[in-house]
Amino acid sequence: MGTASSMVSPGEVIEDGYGGEGGEACEIPVEVKPKARLLRSSFRRGPRVIGASFKSTASVDLEYAAEYERLRKEYEIFRVSKNNEISSMQKKEAKLDEENKRLRAELQALQKTYQKILREKESALEAKYQAMERAATFEHDRDKVKRQFKIFRETKEKEIQDLLRAKRDLEAKLQQLQAQGIQVYDPNDSDSDDNQTTVTAAGTQCEYWTGGVLGSEPSMGSMMQLQQTFRGPEFAHSLIDVEGPFANVSRDDWDAAVASLLQVSPHVPQALWSNTVRCYLIFTQETKAELDIFIKKHTSVLRRICESLGHFYLNVFFPEENAASYAVERKQEIERSSLCVLLLKSTVPSSVVEDCEEAFVKNPDGRPLVLYLRTEEDHNLNGPIRQLLERVNAADKAAKIKVVDHSGSAEEGASLIYAQLEKIIKQELLGLEVTDVESKDSGMDEGCEEDSGDVLWDLHDEQEQIEAYQQACSGTTSQLSFQKYIDRLNDMIAAPPPTPPLLVSGGPGSGKSLLLSKWIELQQKQSPNTLFLYHFVGRPLSTSSEPVLIIKRLTVKLLQHFWSISGLSMEPSKILEEFPRWLERLSARHQGNIIIIIDSIDQIQQAEKHMKWLIDPLPVNVRVVVSVNVETCPQVVAHTPLRPTESQRGQEYSQCREKKLERHCRSASTCNALYVTLLARMITSRSCGLLEKSLEQCLQCQDTMSLYRLALKMTLNSLSTDRERHIMREILGLVCASHNGVSESEVLDLFPEVELPVLSSLLYLLNRLCIVTLRCGLIRFQHLQAWEAVRLEFLAGGSSSTTYREKLIHYFNQQLSQDRVTWRVADELPWLLQQEEDKPKLQLSLLNLFVSQNLYKRGHFSELLAYWQYVGKDKSSMATEYFDSLKRYEKSCESEDSMTRLANLYETLGRFLKDLGLPSQAVAPLQRSLEIRETALDPDHPSVARSLHQLAGVYVQWKKYGNAEQLYKQALEISENAYGAEHASVARELESLNNLDTTKILLFALTSAAKVFLTRSLEMRQRVLGPDHPDCAQSLNNLAALHTERREYEAAEDMYERALDIRKKALSPDHPSLAYTLKHLAMLYKRRGKLEKAVPLYELSLEIREKSFGPKHPSVATALVNLAVIYCQLKKHSDALPLYERALKIYEDSLGRSHPRVGETLKNLAVLSYEEGDFEKAAELYKRAMEIKEAEPSLVCGNAPSRHSSSGDAFSVRGPAPLPHAQR
Repeated sequence: MGTASSMVSPGEVIEDGYGGEGGEACEIPVEVKPKARLLRSSFRRGPRVIGASFKSTASVDLEYAAEYERLRKEYEIFRVSKNNEISSMQKKEAKLDEENKRLRAELQALQKTYQKILREKESALEAKYQAMERAATFEHDRDKVKRQFKIFRETKEKEIQDLLRAKRDLEAKLQQLQAQGIQVYDPNDSDSDDNQTTVTAAGTQCEYWTGGVLGSEPSMGSMMQLQQTFRGPEFAHSLIDVEGPFANVSRDDWDAAVASLLQVSPHVPQALWSNTVRCYLIFTQETKAELDIFIKKHTSVLRRICESLGHFYLNVFFPEENAASYAVERKQEIERSSLCVLLLKSTVPSSVVEDCEEAFVKNPDGRPLVLYLRTEEDHNLNGPIRQLLERVNAADKAAKIKVVDHSGSAEEGASLIYAQLEKIIKQELLGLEVTDVESKDSGMDEGCEEDSGDVLWDLHDEQEQIEAYQQACSGTTSQLSFQKYIDRLNDMIAAPPPTPPLLVSGGPGSGKSLLLSKWIELQQKQSPNTLFLYHFVGRPLSTSSEPVLIIKRLTVKLLQHFWSISGLSMEPSKILEEFPRWLERLSARHQGNIIIIIDSIDQIQQAEKHMKWLIDPLPVNVRVVVSVNVETCPQVVAHTPLRPTESQRGQEYSQCREKKLERHCRSASTCNALYVTLLARMITSRSCGLLEKSLEQCLQCQDTMSLYRLALKMTLNSLSTDRERHIMREILGLVCASHNGVSESEVLDLFPEVELPVLSSLLYLLNRLCIVTLRCGLIRFQHLQAWEAVRLEFLAGGSSSTTYREKLIHYFNQQLSQDRVTWRVADELPWLLQQEEDKPKLQLSLLNLFVSQNLYKRGHFSELLAYWQYVGKDKSSMATEYFDSLKRYEKSCESEDSMTRLANLYETLGRFLKDLGLPSQAVAPLQRSLEIRETALDPDHPSVARSLHQLAGVYVQWKKYGNAEQLYKQALEISENAYGAEHASVARELESLNNLDTTKILLFALTSAAKVFLTRSLEMRQRVLGPDHPDCAQSLNNLAALHTERREYEAAEDMYERALDIRKKALSPDHPSLAYTLKHLAMLYKRRGKLEKAVPLYELSLEIREKSFGPKHPSVATALVNLAVIYCQLKKHSDALPLYERALKIYEDSLGRSHPRVGETLKNLAVLSYEEGDFEKAAELYKRAMEIKEAEPSLVCGNAPSRHSSSGDAFSVRGPAPLPHAQR
């Protein structure tokens, strides 16, 4: 090592870094002590440094030893401390193990306790369910006993009235005899018993429901034996004494008049054959251009008009070149046609003359007629044309034929024909007003503009039943002897009550439907006062076999005879539950009998579950007849051989063949009406040369099913081309795979290569062989056996149905994509997707709002619910799906028509939710519908009155009668201004107000009775417990709530204040009962406008909630908002602002920034900022509140900004609401 002198030379100047002056360097001897580590390292690794002394080496060793000793001591200290830590941790570990064992033991004990409690809970739930079942059973038994007692009482009353009436008649006759001087013999004066006469009843009363059936085992009464009961008309009804101007009006005439006024059955135009507008076009080659242009350009418009009202449209025409080969079909089509159009120019072929003779000459008044005459410029007509026109003019005595005389182009002529047909169809056939034309063209509403929402009726269901009844009446060509069975039915009607349901049993095709329809026809002629309710069930899984639709239809038929028809619920369970009650109510006021006929009750879906009312005691004047299929035939047509009519029987029927047929039809499987009818038609449809062969083939068929299969084969063989055979197979396959059948227009759409004459001829042939029929415009199977035969013959037992279903699904999906949602799409598409088990597509079709609207407005409520249940959605999730779909649809609505349709959809959704029993969720869509109609139409438009009516109905169901009354009055005012005082809409609103007043009177009567009991309870508690006992406060609270309900606010205020004083003394300051009284008293103060007195109560309520729940609980935020509202109403905005801000912070932290409560608070803050003059902040807050409301995923009962809305926001910052009785 060196010294510092080695670094600086003598005489060198050193600069001072800090600004000092320079100086001369000098030598300074400095000794530097080296580091021990550095010396140690040098000593060990290298040779000894020259010049180092021995003394320096020894000092290094000593220092190393001292360092070593120091490190050793540090190590020992470290080791001891770590050992101590280890021992401490081992002790802690042992302690934790013990704690773990203890906790494990406690956990096991808790698990055992939990299992025990769980078992106790399950047993308690099981006991609860058993108790509920026992209670339900007891309730049912009690109602049953009440009905039996009522029947017994009414029957005895009827007997007493009959005896009194007979007594009066006898006394009158006795007086007449005495007045004539005739000596009346008194048997009591005789000394012997020879003159005594004993009168014996013609028949004795048998045990209840032991009567037999028509050739069958005991009826449905074998399911349950009931006690013998009696029933008669209402006793008070027979004592009515009518005075005044209607004293001479009979009760039957009055009931008939009322029923006609309250007729809710749909009007089916007589000119429409089977729900189809059939336009028969007669043309020549010269006018074919007009026909082609009309079909290509105008037919789609007419079809859309008819489909929008639930009807079909079909052009029927036969080309001139092959018209002669379709003579029978042409005549049949003319008979079915709704209107006929004759297109002439200069030539008249023979086929045109024949059709004109049939349509224009023989029956000119049967249908609207249009004559299109294309003339030349000189207007000269040749001889045949002139003669034909003279004959037509001579037959048209009433001058009803519309003549279109045209001399221009073919396109102009086609337009003239279209204009005339459009006017006829809308006004004469469909019954539309001229002003209704444009509103019906859209096809979305289907005539629902006048729908009040009280009764949802399906036009097609009713027409289907009418046509089924008519077909059953004329469904056979054989002369069948039903007289003894008709006599049995008549005896059942005349039998004394109680009368069990009569069961008509028989094999398939045995004539049950024919017997019942013929009997109904005879009874309607003989007993005009008898009310008939009939239903003919079609094939399984069809609409006619849906039990809820059956009961709803029968119920609506009953409601025609009541003053009010607004009490019918659409909920399936309620419909099934309420039908016996409606039946009992009507039977008490109906003078004649009520006969219910259900044909093929065994085909009804879940008949055992939904038809239980049949085994309950029925009213005295109600009779029930049901038919059911059994394996053995009841011999309805026994000993009735085949007897074709004389026109059908020719010389080819020898006596030998008749005997052979008679022997063949005597077996159990061949002796029924359907087999005999089908056999006769198959034989008589063959030519003479093929008669013997076809007869032998038919005689080999031992049952109806094999005979049907033979008929199908024979029909296929009779067709001339493979194309026609293929068309027949396809049509029958589509009908078999569909829900309710297919229409002729749908067949023509699915098979464009098929011409109408070919289709008409094929349908005529299949109809003649009892295979298919046209019912309600749809091609359906005439009998269940025909459907089964087609499944076996053409669909391989049903395995090929998927192919035909896919064709129909594709066809109806195409209509959906073109925005053509008709009743056919709604009926078929969801059902087909359900049969294919395609849940995603089914849900997608249900979310098409117009499909669901169509199903609901036609009363298919239960069917719509069943579809949603199938896809796994409950009521709430279904409502959410619909609401979200409506929100998406609303974004695409811009025009006035689209907004009108949107309002209809919102209204339908609200009514649907109301019928589901969700009134709180139904309010929002109904209010939205009201907003749209007020904005898009006019605040005084009749549609606004309809929205108000629907919204009021929800409030009635919600028991908010004040709001409902206000809305009904507003709807009444709008209807009177729009229609006048004599319109049906005005009568509907008046009836609703009357029903509402009746409900309020009944409610007031119930509250009066409750007031008596609550007052007695309060007096008893005060006497026994003392006036300051907490139980007395409870009675005071109950009485105060009752007075508030009755709007007796002064008495309610006094009792709430007394209850508050008692609870303040007896209970702790944070007791829930005290908070309850504070809350309701504060609400009462606020309602009465006593805001100053309400403030301390709301403040105390806030304090209690903070102590009970903590300062950050949502309930505290609600109390803050309530108090802030009071401050705002008192104009103390500076006090309200921090409360709102604190409540907003609590809501955002606890519920999230998108919760509806956050939006409500933001809206109140926006209003407060607006009133303070901070408009920018108010706009920002209100915008955020609206974003939260629009993003809301579920239905909430919001406040609609409508001038007609009666509901207020829960946290409104406006002034105090006036009392319900105050003038507005």
